[in-house]
Amino acid sequence: MAAIEAPPGFQELAIEEKIAYVQALWDLIVSRPDELPVPEWHRAVIAERLAEARSESADVRPWSEVRADLHARLRATRG
Repeated sequence: MAAIEAPPGFQELAIEEKIAYVQALWDLIVSRPDELPVPEWHRAVIAERLAEARSESADVRPWSEVRADLHARLRATRG
């Protein structure tokens, strides 16, 4: 992939403005997910992980339980 130049005025922006600009660009890109290329190896990894999660031997917990555990750990570390 060839390097691209920053648009005019970009270098003069504050870092917060640069981040907001890049975020806005990303939002434009992902607003049309059907146009985003997905490499075949990504699909293979997803298929493997889904198969593992659906297997009876998978150690799977509901997200609500995981989130509750994480919140409890955070509260414990904060005292």
